[in-house]
Amino acid sequence: MKIILRGEGLRGLKQPRVEGEALVTQMPISFLGFIDPNTGMVIQKGHELEGKSIRGKILIFSTGIGSTVGSYVLINLAHNGLAPKAIIQRESDTVTLVGAVIGEIPLVHRLDQDPLTAIKNGDKVIVDSEKGIVEVEKIEE
Repeated sequence: MKIILRGEGLRGLKQPRVEGEALVTQMPISFLGFIDPNTGMVIQKGHELEGKSIRGKILIFSTGIGSTVGSYVLINLAHNGLAPKAIIQRESDTVTLVGAVIGEIPLVHRLDQDPLTAIKNGDKVIVDSEKGIVEVEKIEE
């Protein structure tokens, strides 16, 4: 089954359209402290994604939290090939938005459906941040 979500996307990126596997969490993320900047692994104890890598995934979470240094962590993850292919949020926060802009990471938020309930781990997702469109190919349950 395929669903399409529409929202607001980051424009002007060199590669605004990407596809990959969904990695979804109901919990917020701080790129400073929650993510190992050398591996892209979630290291925050007790986090829903603890032990998982964000590298090459379509990372879906409610919002970012924490220090503005988190933007630099996200930028460095992108520079080192450890960042997610795209980010989908209910509502983008300044830290994640700045990191995505400078790191050239497609980002879509303010969708017409809640991405945390519409998208599940493992779903195939195509993100077009230029158009603000997210296409989801649901995995078989």
